[in-house]
Amino acid sequence: MKYGATDAVDAAASQGRGGTVTAIVLGVVAVALAAAVGVFGFRLWEAKDQDDARAAAMQAAKQTGVNLASLDYRNVQKGIDQVLSGMTGDIKNQWATQAKIIADTATKTQSTSTVQNVRAGVVSIDGDSAEAIVAISATTTSPKVQNGAPRYYRFAMDLTRVDGRWLVSKLGLVP
Repeated sequence: MKYGATDAVDAAASQGRGGTVTAIVLGVVAVALAAAVGVFGFRLWEAKDQDDARAAAMQAAKQTGVNLASLDYRNVQKGIDQVLSGMTGDIKNQWATQAKIIADTATKTQSTSTVQNVRAGVVSIDGDSAEAIVAISATTTSPKVQNGAPRYYRFAMDLTRVDGRWLVSKLGLVP
């Protein structure tokens, strides 16, 4: 069988088409791979952001719980201010209106409270709101109870992210 000039052109054209198809397939694979890496990277970043938010909300809940459970009559106003700095909304307003009663009671009884153990967990978190539970064991002393009495607190807290800070917006004791 003899090949003519047109056969050689046809063979070259067919080899060129094969190279073009290969290049297109490789391009599509590269684009798909880049998209997959982008999606995976975004999900990883989003998960880290969610983990960071959860950790920050839990830390804010723990700190507010510790502040609540460790009021000391010798510096009660400082303690009240620390509690209020971790709150927002109605609960902050309620605490602010009761601050004088709390300070007077602590001063009258000369009570101190020292936190021994704190456990906390975020029950749920969604955007700028979270729910947490905080369990605290503390020892309370006063002139009447000089050796100290154990106290156990369990708080349910709703938190709201305000200007990047997690603040307690609702507070309740869990029986």
